[in-house]
Amino acid sequence: MYLPGHFAETRVEVLHDLMREHPFATLVANGDDGLSANHLPLHLAAGIGAHGALQGHVARANPLWRQAADSEVLVIFHGPQAYVTPSWYETKRADGKAVPTWNYVVVHARGRLRAIDDPAWLREQLEILVERHEGPLPEPWHIADAPADYIDKMLAAIVGIEIVISELTGKWKVSQNQPGVNRAGVVAGLRGQGTDDARAIAALVAGIPPR
Repeated sequence: MYLPGHFAETRVEVLHDLMREHPFATLVANGDDGLSANHLPLHLAAGIGAHGALQGHVARANPLWRQAADSEVLVIFHGPQAYVTPSWYETKRADGKAVPTWNYVVVHARGRLRAIDDPAWLREQLEILVERHEGPLPEPWHIADAPADYIDKMLAAIVGIEIVISELTGKWKVSQNQPGVNRAGVVAGLRGQGTDDARAIAALVAGIPPR
């Protein structure tokens, strides 16, 4: 990933927060058929290793767990993103020297993929995943709500994966390279759009210390 220094985010706690808030990730592997991309929710087990570990599962029919086992993979977590028009820049009105850009937040995690074909491990991992996403709902669903033989059948159709993170990289491209007057225009413009992503990016731009 191209990463100018002023866009680099190195605080592990900040990167972990984004990974928790946006757990639906893209897992890129280089297998027998070349590059592949799988899209799946991953749970961050922050206490494993220096940077944490990512845990999840794939369908048993998915060749990923066989072809990429014990090989390095790249996992991409996508945070908020928003288009930025130069019309929001105060300096554009002075000299016209401005072009559009895109603000965004991403985290890249690298590590070796381990396949885990263990029903007990899978059940525990699924309990964590379900609790994380069902917990906030008014009437949360629990795995025990389904018939036990049905759950056993579903568990047999999936394989667990775990990636102990060896390298963690964050890119926060949120107008750090613009003067304060332009950042103020970006914040106002994004807030006016009213979408969740626009509001999130506006908050990040607004949080940049003045220079």
